[in-house]
Amino acid sequence: MGNTVAREDFEWVYTDQPHADRRKEILAKHPELKTLMKPDTNLIWVVLLMVLAQLVAFYLVKDLDWKWVLFWAYVFGSCVSHSMTLAIHEISHNSAFGNRKAMWNRWFGIFANLPLGVPYSISFKRYHMDHHRYLGGDGIDVDIPTNFEGWFFCTRFRKFMWIVLQPLFYAIRPLCINPKPITRLEIINLLTQLSFDVTIYYLWGAKSVCYMLAGSVLGLGLHPISGHFIAEHYMFLKGHETYSYYGPLNLLTFNVGYHNEHHDFPNIPGKSLPLVKKIAAEYYDNLPQYNSWIKVLYDFVMDDTISPYSRMKRHLKGEVKQD
Repeated sequence: MGNTVAREDFEWVYTDQPHADRRKEILAKHPELKTLMKPDTNLIWVVLLMVLAQLVAFYLVKDLDWKWVLFWAYVFGSCVSHSMTLAIHEISHNSAFGNRKAMWNRWFGIFANLPLGVPYSISFKRYHMDHHRYLGGDGIDVDIPTNFEGWFFCTRFRKFMWIVLQPLFYAIRPLCINPKPITRLEIINLLTQLSFDVTIYYLWGAKSVCYMLAGSVLGLGLHPISGHFIAEHYMFLKGHETYSYYGPLNLLTFNVGYHNEHHDFPNIPGKSLPLVKKIAAEYYDNLPQYNSWIKVLYDFVMDDTISPYSRMKRHLKGEVKQD
């Protein structure tokens, strides 16, 4: 299905990081934004409620027929799981306890990770910081697809399958592009997660574990919220590297749709990003933006000029420092 996409490589650019330059300009004009650079303690309570909600769901599905286990995994569990990955995204920026209590954020991230079923939080933090420092950096930013992804997923059907398999690619891509030595915290994250999964199996059985894992896989694959993966940085318009989304799904995703604002000010919690847009409206209102992540997914599949190759990529200059 579909014709082969004309693009055969990434869009190579030789500019500096655009968000750092814009951040300096905006802060010079709107220094009051510095007051928003503080922790969001409400995030702690929201995460606690989300973990509790999933624990209740694990219990409620334990005696259901398998078809209903999978139904609720997609309808409810996938939304909570994907939302939790974005809570972990917030925590990776120290938004829960602040920069002065960085380790508290790491431990809280491991706790937030529990209802996802697979260890994720600590490794995500390490690679996500690289994504912010070196957006599009060749061999560093693992948010950029591999050459294989760009080459192979080049028809409508294959792009559809690429969306379905997003969790797989996000898991193996770091190992292909930028493998890092395993840290002590990653081992703790792994052992804690395995202990939790075994406990859920012991208490409530295989259906609860299946619901947990299926929710994570389905929520990060073919799901309306997953439109943000493509909406954030895929180049639907030539020359534009980051895009914001201002639709209602921001309510479930800690405002990750405010993505230009987030990259400009990664130390401002998601709850305050709408204020950033309001205060510095002259910088954001005229940028390309989305109002539907579902439409982003549809356009990505159906537009033969868009593919995993539709990303800006840059050779990095000077010394590269990674976590």
